[in-house]
Amino acid sequence: MATLLGSGDFQYEVDVAWGKLPDGWSYKEAAAVGVDANDNVYVFSRGDHPMIVFDRHGNFLRSWGEDLFVRAHGVTMGPDESIYCTDDGDHTVRKCTYDGKVLLELGVPGKAAEMHSGKPFNRCTHIALCPDTGAIYVADGYGNSCVHKYDPNGKLLFSWGDAGTDPGQFNIVHNICTDKEGYVYVADRENHRVQVFDRNGKHETSWSNVHRPCGLFMDSGDAELCYIGELGSGMAVNATHPNLGPRIGIHNRNGEVLARLGDDSKGAGEGPAQFLAPHGVTVDSHGDIYVAEVSWTSIGQHHNPPREMQTLRKLIKRS
Repeated sequence: MATLLGSGDFQYEVDVAWGKLPDGWSYKEAAAVGVDANDNVYVFSRGDHPMIVFDRHGNFLRSWGEDLFVRAHGVTMGPDESIYCTDDGDHTVRKCTYDGKVLLELGVPGKAAEMHSGKPFNRCTHIALCPDTGAIYVADGYGNSCVHKYDPNGKLLFSWGDAGTDPGQFNIVHNICTDKEGYVYVADRENHRVQVFDRNGKHETSWSNVHRPCGLFMDSGDAELCYIGELGSGMAVNATHPNLGPRIGIHNRNGEVLARLGDDSKGAGEGPAQFLAPHGVTVDSHGDIYVAEVSWTSIGQHHNPPREMQTLRKLIKRS
């Protein structure tokens, strides 16, 4: 019997076995996932084959990036048949073609800016694109607490943010996206909120009904739904507390919760209705959700002996 998540207009059938890897391959863990205009799916993983491409049915198409990336972290699809890959281990953002040719590189490979200097980059995490100007917003990230705005050609325009808990401050700038009007949404993970800014970095509002928001995706449909992967507790003392994730939240543009997907009554788990560590999330043209989970980093490496765990699943929208 199929496992269903959600209710009402937001019901999904879980496909935990989606994605047919070649024999002998593994993801190790999937850090991010993106979908192009043809619903081909790009899985940015931390294994031997960083970018693995499937069709929407999970059939393997190709891989690339084997000699390019250090540590996969974020993926953003561009409007011009391009894909932006954020590598937090290499402190870089690369704009690539769909087959891996590098078109633009931000940051100096292997060279981190001084921690909390506000200068690009120290373990950058993700990027978003302005819908009308093509400007690039970079979330920066683990070793910084700011957002940088670049023009489409890679010229730094300005930066905003520093460490803290006030509006416009951050505690791990983990993900970033934009809506059709150009507002910027930032997953301020360890402050348990999503902050919303205008395109000049002015703070507009914050959503506080999230727990460790990690993945962030704004769809381009009329409803402009925001999908949030919530990582769940990072402390043993509340690891099994209910209603803290890990889960996928679906919000409207005002931040109101429309649905929460996943049984988080017992914390993280490998059951078909549970999640381990939702890190990246995207949605295809059919409304199906793809979730990349950093299950090795969060849980698998701590097992005795260490083992790879569920890291990629598809949630099929029920009509």
